[in-house]
Amino acid sequence: MAKNPRRLQQKTAAKVGEAKPNRRPLLSRRGKKCFAPGAGLVILGFWILTLTDPAGQNWASTLSPALLVAGYGLIGIAIVLRDPIESAAVPTAEPEA
Repeated sequence: MAKNPRRLQQKTAAKVGEAKPNRRPLLSRRGKKCFAPGAGLVILGFWILTLTDPAGQNWASTLSPALLVAGYGLIGIAIVLRDPIESAAVPTAEPEA
């Protein structure tokens, strides 16, 4: 006898208004350590951007875009970066003497 697909959907579907718990945080510990300098570089880049001249011929016009790109790059890396697996979870073979 075939299983009824509607019954399976009803059993597995979440109730209306019921949210599934988030199993892992948005940022890992390493991600947070990478996110903070990235955010600092973005803030510094925008502050230096206020010092540029209209023609874009001074040092601030060259430095601020580089800081902004580096800061946003670090933020992107922080989002995808995960914590390393604990060494106790992975058994290692000891060399024989």
